[in-house]
Amino acid sequence: MHRHLRRGASLIAGVSAAALVTTLAPSPARAADPTAAELSSSWLAAQLTAGVVHNDQFDFDDLGLTVDVGLALAETGAQPAALGELSTAMAARVDSYTTGVDFGSSDVYAGSSAKLMVFAQTIGADATSYGGVDLVQRVNQRVSTKSLIKGRIEDRTGGTDYANVIGQAFAAQGLWAARTGKADEAVSFLLDQQCQAGYFRLYFKKSKTSTKQSCDEGNPDTGSAPDTDATALAVLALDAMRGKDRAMKRGLAKAKAWLQDAQKKNGSLGGGTSTEGSNTNSTGLASWALGEVGACGDAEDAAEWVEDRQSTFTDGPLAVDQGAIAYDDAAFSAGQTDGITEATRDQWRRATAQATPALTNLVLADCQAR
Repeated sequence: MHRHLRRGASLIAGVSAAALVTTLAPSPARAADPTAAELSSSWLAAQLTAGVVHNDQFDFDDLGLTVDVGLALAETGAQPAALGELSTAMAARVDSYTTGVDFGSSDVYAGSSAKLMVFAQTIGADATSYGGVDLVQRVNQRVSTKSLIKGRIEDRTGGTDYANVIGQAFAAQGLWAARTGKADEAVSFLLDQQCQAGYFRLYFKKSKTSTKQSCDEGNPDTGSAPDTDATALAVLALDAMRGKDRAMKRGLAKAKAWLQDAQKKNGSLGGGTSTEGSNTNSTGLASWALGEVGACGDAEDAAEWVEDRQSTFTDGPLAVDQGAIAYDDAAFSAGQTDGITEATRDQWRRATAQATPALTNLVLADCQAR
């Protein structure tokens, strides 16, 4: 079993979502200072209100970010009680996250459904009955059977289809783990989104009637520019699949090599076209992916860059937010002056959720033992 699936599953295997909060034991007492990963996990756990991340600035529950926090906590294994509370909360709000029910619409969101499916699988819950919903079936129904876009995930909507390559990676991974449905088709379309250079683009071609759906065939709508986050998540998805065929292994190797080439001498990476500067979101995801595929030195270098932007202050404005990870140098500097404000907390939360799994790569021997 893939390491991050195995670790999450070991925490709550065999426990129903409704019972998680009361049955999970707290973490054992630490005899020494917490590790960087434990410190960030603790901060993430403290961002939960009744199991979800609430955005105070705009007064809404951010369920997508909540799932990202859940995936991070599952990877570190440091906050099982918080993870249980989060899972219970998300199980009660499956439709709110994956459909338009709260807005009075019949929309079904492919990417959200796929990410929640993988989250359920990661923590050892039953993705075919998570909160009473069969997420595997829900995702399977969002995989197209049309010849030109066979395997591509699609939102069910009368408006804009927001499905993208990140959702495709989650769909491929989750359907493959379920050993059912259209997994092969989803994997094949995912690999079509990888350019010859090795990276994965973020956006599908908007036209679903075009005969050119692959990355190398271009994208007149948004381009086929490299995207570090999409590439890292595709690596995690491909690495998690068992019984990889030749195309999957080749795609995984090329994506790994691209991430290594994209890494800067200081260990950091930039993101896509709108986030090209070094940031902890992209560097953290890349470190996580590189660690999973055995590029431990590169993963450690990236993790060290992330750690340098983690609050460990015992005084000053960031002392109350130990473990929080700044998005970039500018955010870290601003935090040291102003602390984390209501307007900036969302960015800190997103950065920390994406970057925390990388901190498990700080100990080279741990990475090499995977």
